[in-house]
Amino acid sequence: MSASDHLITSIEQLEALYGEKNPNSIVKEIDHINESYRKLIEASPFVAIATGGPDGLDCSPKGDAPGFVRVLDDKTLAIPDRPGNNRIDGFRNILQDPRIGLLFLIPGIGETFRVNGRASISVDPVLMQSFAINGKLPRSVLIVHVETAFFHCSKAVVRSKLWDEKSKIDRKSLPSTGTIIAELSHGKLGGETYDREAPEKIKAQLY
Repeated sequence: MSASDHLITSIEQLEALYGEKNPNSIVKEIDHINESYRKLIEASPFVAIATGGPDGLDCSPKGDAPGFVRVLDDKTLAIPDRPGNNRIDGFRNILQDPRIGLLFLIPGIGETFRVNGRASISVDPVLMQSFAINGKLPRSVLIVHVETAFFHCSKAVVRSKLWDEKSKIDRKSLPSTGTIIAELSHGKLGGETYDREAPEKIKAQLY
């Protein structure tokens, strides 16, 4: 008997394994942003953005001061895109397949919040100006048209002890960014100079 003999290969098998949906998981899913869900979004300084397209999948982190994801109305969110690595994998996907998934985290809070919908990329000058920080505009603004919105209970965060002070890992116990880049580039990039200069570069390039 091989490992493939134990794979779930049909919806019927999957539903038999997991049973009925928890009623709470149904009632909490809505097709818009209500007042409670608005408060969760406005309290969050971090969102992971998932997209897919012909060239592959992408899940990108976005973060800023709480409320940086703006609720334009109960069916629309706006997310400023600040300077980054210019890979734009997610944006490439959106131009070919607008479906999008968002996962919001709130420091110290066990529940996470999800939005699924369709996205577009805007460079509207008025909208861009409304997101300016220190006179600097975002590169663009991601517009998310909400199709479903719901929160997850705290089990995953409780199991992971994500916000537990005792769970924090000393950064020095892991390879530095410069070390990783040097390893992957065979010494052409990264290294000690990168690590030494990175903190100031990050501060200078936040916006």
